[in-house]
Parts: sequence; structure tokens; C-alpha cells
Amino acid sequence: MSSIQQTEGAVRGSLSHWSSWLFRPEHTLAWRLLSLTIVLGTWELAGQLEFNPAFPSFSATLVALYGLFADGSMFTAYAETLQPLAIGVGISASLGISLGVAMGLRWDVAWVASPVFIVMQAAPMAAVIPLLTFVYGTGLTAKVIAVCLMALPPIVLNSYRAVSNVNESLIMMSRSFLGNRRQEIRNVVLPDASPMIFAGLRLGAAEGFGGAVIAELLITPTGVGDLITFYRSIAAYPEMYAAILSIVVFTVIGVSLLLRLEQTLFRPDKKRESQ
Repeated sequence: MSSIQQTEGAVRGSLSHWSSWLFRPEHTLAWRLLSLTIVLGTWELAGQLEFNPAFPSFSATLVALYGLFADGSMFTAYAETLQPLAIGVGISASLGISLGVAMGLRWDVAWVASPVFIVMQAAPMAAVIPLLTFVYGTGLTAKVIAVCLMALPPIVLNSYRAVSNVNESLIMMSRSFLGNRRQEIRNVVLPDASPMIFAGLRLGAAEGFGGAVIAELLITPTGVGDLITFYRSIAAYPEMYAAILSIVVFTVIGVSLLLRLEQTLFRPDKKRESQ
């Protein structure tokens, strides 16, 4: 073997060693913090350059965010936003899981219902939300329906796929022990499908929060949507960006907590890997 080949082999081995070290599970948090630092640093730099008066720096946005929390307007806004969100996600969870499980258990229900929710998931349902005002007005009902329109597709389709993909060996084992259909569903199908069903619930909650904010922006200005609309109208851009930033932070925290709950209940092996 030539010296050049030996050098190439040593370089490849060194790169492989460093890449395996850098991407270890225990370094995941460090990489996330580094990525966040780069994004926020770029935001701060772009804001300090003042290339656009409508784009504040990250530091100015943080100051505005503190002010919104200090005067209580942010708490009031989220109290209004969470009301249709909680009702809509609750309805979507109970209805969506039931329908998804029924679709997974019966082919005729899936044949009728699955195209509807596939289209709902693929289509821009936010465009339908303003039409709700013609039927349901601008009150709480329209906002709850907007949340359901956004949250139902991932919940239904995940539940359907979870039940459809249950381990066949478990079903055969249940039948070999002479278990009836009800026992098979209760003791085999639902426990095996629960992780994917909960994942759909997590995705549906995130989509539902987006639907709640979109409804506030398009139907009637209340809650967090009212903060965005108001501060945009008076050109208070740090406050407007602060309200938008709060939506991002709230969504990330909410989804992370649901993911941690999912790992605790259904995926303890994944929980150990993420620690």
C-alpha cells in the first residue's frame, strides 16, 4: 500500500471518528442550542443593520415581549386563544380517534371516509376558514370549527394507519387463544396502535393551535391574533414580532411536552435515547 493510500485511510478514519463523536445522542442538546444561537444571532444582526424599518432586532423583540407580559396583555390574549383551542382539540381527539379506529377496523368505513381526510390534509384548509363566518358568524363556534378543520386530518389518518398496521402476529396469537373480536380490539389492536395514535394527537394539537390563530386573524381579531393585527396597524413592529415569537415558543413547548409524554407512556426506549 502506498503512502498516499495510507494517508487517505487515516483521514477517512479520523473523519469517521469525529463524525461519530459529534453526532452522539448526548450531544443533541448542544447541536440544538448551536442551531438556535445561529438563527437568533442572524436575526439580531439583520435587525441591527436596519435594512427594513418593519424588521426589528431580536433584542428589541425580547424587550417588547417582556412588556407584553408585564402589562398582562399577553396573558389575556392567550386566555382567549386557548378557549377555542381546548374545545376544538378535545372534539377532534374524541371524534378523530373514534373515526380513525373505525376506519382501520372496517374497510367500508375507510373507503367512504379516507378520501375526505386525505383531501383535507392536502388542501389549504386555511382558505376555507373565512367562509365559516357566513354560516356561523364571528363567535366562538366558528373558531372551534376552524380548529377542528386543522386538527382532525392528522388525528384521523394517524389513527387509521395505526390500526391498519397492527402486528399480525399479535392478532393471530389472540385468535389462537380463542379471543373474541371485542377482546382482540381492546387487548391487542388498541394497545399496539396507541403510540401512533398519540403521535397523531400531538400533530393535531399543533395544527389546531395554528387554526386558532388563523381564525383570530381572519374571522375576528381576538386573542393573540388581535395583538398581531393591532400592533401591525399602528406600526409597532417589535410588539407584533413579539406576539408572533410567542406563538412559535408556545407551539414548540407544547409539542415538546406532548412528545415527552408520548415517550414516557409508549416509547420508553426512545426516552432513554433522547436523554
